[in-house]
Amino acid sequence: MLAVDEATLMAGVARLDPLSLVEAHYRFYPEIFRFIASKVGNHETAEDMTSDVFVRLLDAVQDCRAPQKTLRGWLYCVASRMVNDYFRRQYAGTTVVEFVDSYTVGDTDEPVVDQVVRKETLEALQRAIGELTDEQQQVVQLRYGFEMSICDVAAEMGKSEGAVKQLQARAVASLARKMILQTS
Repeated sequence: MLAVDEATLMAGVARLDPLSLVEAHYRFYPEIFRFIASKVGNHETAEDMTSDVFVRLLDAVQDCRAPQKTLRGWLYCVASRMVNDYFRRQYAGTTVVEFVDSYTVGDTDEPVVDQVVRKETLEALQRAIGELTDEQQQVVQLRYGFEMSICDVAAEMGKSEGAVKQLQARAVASLARKMILQTS
């Protein structure tokens, strides 16, 4: 494949250049697939969802909504939203008791009680993140979910690095308050 920088690749994708589209797929499909597969735990579902991410890229470009900052960041954001939607649909209406009853113990020596406590803590964190502003959620997702640098997050969001640092600090402080309230 071609070794082009991301800005050149994005410009080609925005023009629907076939070689750029193939390059984008070749370059980003494996890591987007690994990200989704690590979340959903099912190979076939991950393949389908990863393909859908690239279909959404084509749809966005055709609707003049091509990624503006980074193609990689845009693909990860779409993948993350799809994973969230997948779990929202999968667990809609499921009570905590039903979830715990269906919880399977993996190849770990960790006691089931500890696993359940960890799972409940993660669920509380997800609820707390859902209560953040959209911008705070995006910063948390990009910084901690995708492990992007402040600089990359700023570029993706079209904000200064200082603004991203403030959003992150406010988000973390808000999450700390919400988690304390949920666990007390």
